Amino acid sequence: MAHKRILFVSSNNISWGAADELWSKAALDLAAEGFAVSASYPEWSPPDPRILNLIERGVEVWFRPRQYPLRKRAWRALTAPEKSPTTLEVERLVAARSPEFVMISDGAPFPPLDLLEMCATKRVPFVIIVHCNQYFWWPDDALAERYRAALAAARRCYFVSEANRRIAEKQIGCELLNAELVRNPFNVDFSASPPWPPLGRDGELRFACVARLEPTAKGQDILFEVLAGPAWATRNWRLHLYGGEEGDNRGGLERWAQRLGLADRVVFEGYMADVEKIWSLNHVLVMPSRIEGLPLAVIEAMLCGRPVVATDVAGAEVIKDGVTGFLAEAPTVGCVGSALERFWARREEAREIGATAADRIRRLVPPDPARVFADKIRELLGRT
Repeated sequence: MAHKRILFVSSNNISWGAADELWSKAALDLAAEGFAVSASYPEWSPPDPRILNLIERGVEVWFRPRQYPLRKRAWRALTAPEKSPTTLEVERLVAARSPEFVMISDGAPFPPLDLLEMCATKRVPFVIIVHCNQYFWWPDDALAERYRAALAAARRCYFVSEANRRIAEKQIGCELLNAELVRNPFNVDFSASPPWPPLGRDGELRFACVARLEPTAKGQDILFEVLAGPAWATRNWRLHLYGGEEGDNRGGLERWAQRLGLADRVVFEGYMADVEKIWSLNHVLVMPSRIEGLPLAVIEAMLCGRPVVATDVAGAEVIKDGVTGFLAEAPTVGCVGSALERFWARREEAREIGATAADRIRRLVPPDPARVFADKIRELLGRT
């Protein structure tokens, strides 16, 4: 079994994303054991350092031309009769490398349909990982029928949250009997315990929003509008945004903060690789997301003992409302505002709520999710 060939396909079209953490770490784990591991990834110049690390550690990476991200494509573009450039490249790679197992990771509700159908037609055993979903992604009946067949052909359909799985089953109109839950790896130590930061000047409390600067998905505009309300004008707080450049809408968000009169209370910190440092400086995570899978930022904040205020979109299942954090029923100004008000009323308990969150999350996620996922692949390979 040690010589079986495994192909990992990331159908994302960004230089690197949270959806790339699980498959890439599992690929490294399997390559270290002597499996012949290759990967198909969109070409960026220069490549992300984490891709270079895969190559240095024995993973054969094949670069392909990148396409528009999902938010700029309709379902029809993902499911056109002709094969997409991504599928054509992967098909060539399958012919060249003859993998005995293919794993497809996607940051959208489902991977491209033609890619799944290609694997099924060629009888190549495959699994998928779904990292994100929302209700406004919905295939018509004809496409749902094709997806039902394609997903049934997969050895496993992995989802990073139960909510994502439930939405997917509604979208295609059937129960996925081969569905299974997996967790994404996180970027703090499992035993992380950064000290509770002192309040700022005059008792200032520091909110952090840890997410790429893409309000379409992450909803920072909603949070700004909440904090521009009259109730927050006299409260002592500051919001720190930690977001990378991918999907960057920093300029627009800065202008929105300026228009709302928040320019002196909203700080754009840029990307910070040291996540524990973020939580040595901030007291509360606020995630006003419109779209999610299971946000790494939520898991990391909870592991670091910080309460979370988040929208009840896919992935909020790890937060117990009023106990480990506060849930907004929907990504709207009214709902996010209500959740933030409930937190503010109990802000003196923030440290205790964070400690409860740290205990709860350690019962919901394993210490090494990538190793758990690699073990699942090993088990499936044993049956191939």
